[in-house]
Amino acid sequence: MGLVRGMARTAVVAGTATAVSNRVSRRQANRWADQEQQQYAQQAPPPPQQQGAGPDQIEQLKQLGELHTQGVLTDEEFAVQKAKILG
Repeated sequence: MGLVRGMARTAVVAGTATAVSNRVSRRQANRWADQEQQQYAQQAPPPPQQQGAGPDQIEQLKQLGELHTQGVLTDEEFAVQKAKILG
């Protein structure tokens, strides 16, 4: 019976060591995940993307350009109106 008892003891020790090792690994992984999450939260958000000119804005700019070309609008009036359209 000494052999069976020795094998049982080895199995218990090995099982305990595995359980402890797994617990330590999970705890460390959680710490790393928390650190990554904190670093991600501390990063500055990307600058807002400029919205492109929509179809209405493009039409307005075309009409404005035509008025400028025809001489109805001065350079200054054109610049002011263009700035209003583009926001």
